[in-house]
Amino acid sequence: MARLHVVERDRDDGTPFLRGMLTRSLQEAGLPFEDAYELASSIRDELADRAKITRDELREIVRARLKARHGDSIAERYASVVQSLGTIMVRGSGDDPQPFSRGQLRRHLESCGLTGEEAAAFSAEISNQLVMRGVPEISSDDLGLMIHGRLGSRFGERAALRHLTWSNFRRGDRPLLLLVGGVPGCGKSTVSTEVAHRLEIVRTQSSDMLREVMRMMISEELLPVLHTSSYQAWETLPSRASVTAKHVDLVEDGYRAQAHLVSGACEAIIRRAVTERVSLILEGVHVLPSLRDVLPEDSDAVVVPIMLAALRKSTLRDRIIGRGRSASKRRAERYLDHFDDIWHMQSFLLIEADQRDVPIIENVILDRTVQLVITTVIDTLARERLLEPAEVFPDGRIS
Repeated sequence: MARLHVVERDRDDGTPFLRGMLTRSLQEAGLPFEDAYELASSIRDELADRAKITRDELREIVRARLKARHGDSIAERYASVVQSLGTIMVRGSGDDPQPFSRGQLRRHLESCGLTGEEAAAFSAEISNQLVMRGVPEISSDDLGLMIHGRLGSRFGERAALRHLTWSNFRRGDRPLLLLVGGVPGCGKSTVSTEVAHRLEIVRTQSSDMLREVMRMMISEELLPVLHTSSYQAWETLPSRASVTAKHVDLVEDGYRAQAHLVSGACEAIIRRAVTERVSLILEGVHVLPSLRDVLPEDSDAVVVPIMLAALRKSTLRDRIIGRGRSASKRRAERYLDHFDDIWHMQSFLLIEADQRDVPIIENVILDRTVQLVITTVIDTLARERLLEPAEVFPDGRIS
């Protein structure tokens, strides 16, 4: 079977048809990945017996399939995507111009707090405006001002301010340290992974992994409190022999003893990120609000502590059960056996977070939680000082 090539009208040669490239174009038009991948696959199979197809013919086939399956809006959005693809260049200061990318803009807007649907639609709107202007190239400052102005009129002043704040932060080199705490089962790892993707943070660290490394280096005989779960650490303490101590107090004492040991490793990770000036997400049950105090006084790092929570017992229990389906069932069963201890542990973690004015975010729906974490980060930056558009985009001339 010949490999399908996509050719221009006046050329015999061409480039291979790539399902991944078509999938990305469909995503930039607003299609979810699963739908985009399925449609790209079906078109590839439909054209499997052909050796060549013109670029215009392929685009019309894709547009017709989109119109039949998803309606005129998505079809026209795709037409706009392929019309502008590779024709509008964005020129930064001192950098070679780069092609304007709807996908990149969409991710930036999601980082500013817009939902995926809002970001996709707004990216299409900006792209259409650029196409209508017929400009082959635009400066990054002009584009930034254009986005800022339209965000304000479309989504309000707060959305425009977040865009301004995040754009300003991305142009600098200050490290962002996001500290995500919470009890087992509340969704710390899942939320942190998604936030890291959207904010393009490449370094993440789990306090559980740090504890595992410490266990390899320090024997159980020497530090038994390190070699058990956070909610069972109290069983290794001398205070468990006290007949007057309340059980909830014992659980808290055990947790704090273990967290104190792991905090040294957490502090080392934070200080290394500050020294190397790289952003970091540190997540785990041992990530206490007090970790934000370990930075040197002269550090310009942005530290944002967050406490994730499941504020209903049924929610936390369901998350633990769901975790058992995707990970170790035995581990999930152990969590359920000690569910009350985990619930009590969450109570004193939330009290401590509240006393230290650390934002508490209830994790119910993943996308909503991720959006709240991201907006919390940007709003923290925005409180440092009020920025003006001309300060962030000094060479911009349009809005």
